[in-house]
Amino acid sequence: MSYFNYRNGELFCEDVKISDVISKVPTPFYLYSGTGVVENFERIDAAFGAADHTIFYAMKANSNLTLLKKLAAKGCGADVVSGGELYLALKAGFDPEKIVFAGVGKTDEELTLAIETGITAINVESPEELQAVQDLAAGLGKKANIALRVNPDVDVHGHPFISTGSTFNKFGIDWKEAAGLYARALKEMPNVNMMGIHCHIGSMIFNMDYYKASAQRLKDLVVTLRGLGAPIEHIDIGGGLGVKYDQPMTMTIDGETREEIVSPNPTELVEAILPILEPLKCQIFFEPGRSIVANTGILITQALFIKNTRGKRFISCDSGMHQLIRPALYGGFHFVAPVKENTGPCTNADVVGSICESSDFLAQDRPMPEVKRGDYLAVMTVGAYGFSMASTYNGHPLPPEILVEKEDFKEIRKAQTYEDLLTFMV
Repeated sequence: MSYFNYRNGELFCEDVKISDVISKVPTPFYLYSGTGVVENFERIDAAFGAADHTIFYAMKANSNLTLLKKLAAKGCGADVVSGGELYLALKAGFDPEKIVFAGVGKTDEELTLAIETGITAINVESPEELQAVQDLAAGLGKKANIALRVNPDVDVHGHPFISTGSTFNKFGIDWKEAAGLYARALKEMPNVNMMGIHCHIGSMIFNMDYYKASAQRLKDLVVTLRGLGAPIEHIDIGGGLGVKYDQPMTMTIDGETREEIVSPNPTELVEAILPILEPLKCQIFFEPGRSIVANTGILITQALFIKNTRGKRFISCDSGMHQLIRPALYGGFHFVAPVKENTGPCTNADVVGSICESSDFLAQDRPMPEVKRGDYLAVMTVGAYGFSMASTYNGHPLPPEILVEKEDFKEIRKAQTYEDLLTFMV
């Protein structure tokens, strides 16, 4: 569902009028629906029903500590990809036995933290990493819980920068080599507890046939591994459930009502994979990130200047690619809506920022109603990979984050100041 709607010409998040937040918080700022974060998690978790499963939130989508605490309190697990994310997960209250750690370039320091913490599984991505974990665990006098990340060679035909499950990607161990490595670990590595299989085939997946193909490959591998005497306890199918960005809310523009387009129902995913995996009697792990937080967040920005150049209209605002890099990096689409509803005629415009790059845009050739200097715009569906990929490029301090719950809102990350840009300089 959408947590953002117009009421009497004003954009609301839950029961909070966005203009009321603007009156107290200078733009730009990120704003999230706390209800949305919890409900999205609960919807995915409920889709698995009575099946033995755990949901691990992919923290790379958004690692604000307040949001993490809300998910941890609901019994969600955490999928981390760095030592920093592991540290945040622990601070947020996630149970170490509900934390998995993926990533192709884990340092010895990060691996040591994971081993000492006793997390659910380190998802190992190469033979050398497996050996490193064995050596580190032996030095600590501990056993490390391990799942092999398998590359199942399933191409989801999405943007190449978010594809992870094909043989040309850097991620995982070729599924044809996994059994041999597993067998070697069982015989030669006493300080690793080989307990699971993991894969992640990419992001923005809408066709459940890709999940089915991946699940079938994992099932075949588990059967092989059990034939070798491996005690496989869990199968981690990764995340990647798609999110629709192009029309994230119901609104009227230029006399046309545009209805919200929703993401795939997680029940479709469960119905695709459960008949394949459930007979194996393994616990099923799922790692959604984007589908939990994307539609719960917006970025509020103010129009600074309007310029018309040879028939081209530019709306320059106080945000940009440094606060939402998806359009520049992936060609990602984000709907841009006026905070004060405007149902007048539209003309195409580019919504751009102040960064000294031609790639600095939030929207290109987008039908937009009249926008004047000083008007406020909401860039929709930025809860995932908005703040988490933001930077201080061109000397712009990071903006604040605001949480809305019902009729209340509060700051959950303070805005940086110019002085903060000097914090780590010597």
